[in-house]
Amino acid sequence: MDGDKYVAMDVHKASVVIGIRDAAGKYIMESIVETKAATLLDFVKGLSGTIHLTFEEGTHSRWLYDLLRPHVAQLVVCNPRRNKLLEEGNKTDVVDVQKLSQLFRAGLLQPVYHGDHGTRALKELAQNYESLVSDRVRVKNRLKAIYRGRGISCEGEAVYQRKQRRRWLGELTESGVRQRAESLYQELESLELLVLAARKHLLRESRKQKATRLLRQMPTLGAIWAALIVATVDTPHRFRSAPVGARDHDPHGHILS
Repeated sequence: MDGDKYVAMDVHKASVVIGIRDAAGKYIMESIVETKAATLLDFVKGLSGTIHLTFEEGTHSRWLYDLLRPHVAQLVVCNPRRNKLLEEGNKTDVVDVQKLSQLFRAGLLQPVYHGDHGTRALKELAQNYESLVSDRVRVKNRLKAIYRGRGISCEGEAVYQRKQRRRWLGELTESGVRQRAESLYQELESLELLVLAARKHLLRESRKQKATRLLRQMPTLGAIWAALIVATVDTPHRFRSAPVGARDHDPHGHILS
């Protein structure tokens, strides 16, 4: 049967529940398949007509987006927190896909933006860099907490400096506490090297983006901030407040939130 089909997926680690409605809104099919690339591709390619596909944002959403987007006319990754109607009645997988397909056909889903492959590597490297920086901050805070907890003033960055480490460790008279501090210093050293490497990879990838070069022309933005902005924003076409006419010229045809 040709025509528009609205396909909803409820994705789990081992299986995917799939519900399908036709253009008239009739619920025409329901199936359960394995959460495997080949199985999902075979199912989607086996459907006739114009396929509109949706599933909720979750652990598998990025993988599924990349896998299935080339094979459907429309793909909407939706925000589960906005699907209020799914909370009504008994919550089962079957009920979920039935209601999700109904909301999808009615245009009531809240899309979640998924960037294209052009910035995917930059996004991953930016996330890696920010995670490592956060880990480094946590280790520094734990070090200072050790000294402050024993009434030892440690303002500024001196407590982290390698050249002054022996002096600071000498302030700790308890052997167990000193060993703990030494472990944190070793962890900090490792993180410093990892942060430097992550920064290098992030900057190298960011140079491939034209938007990064444009942002660097602003005197208040450094190389790292420019890279992180491009990785986060991706494209202005994802925002409701995009410039007039920008949506009409979105080169990637994304579903926008």
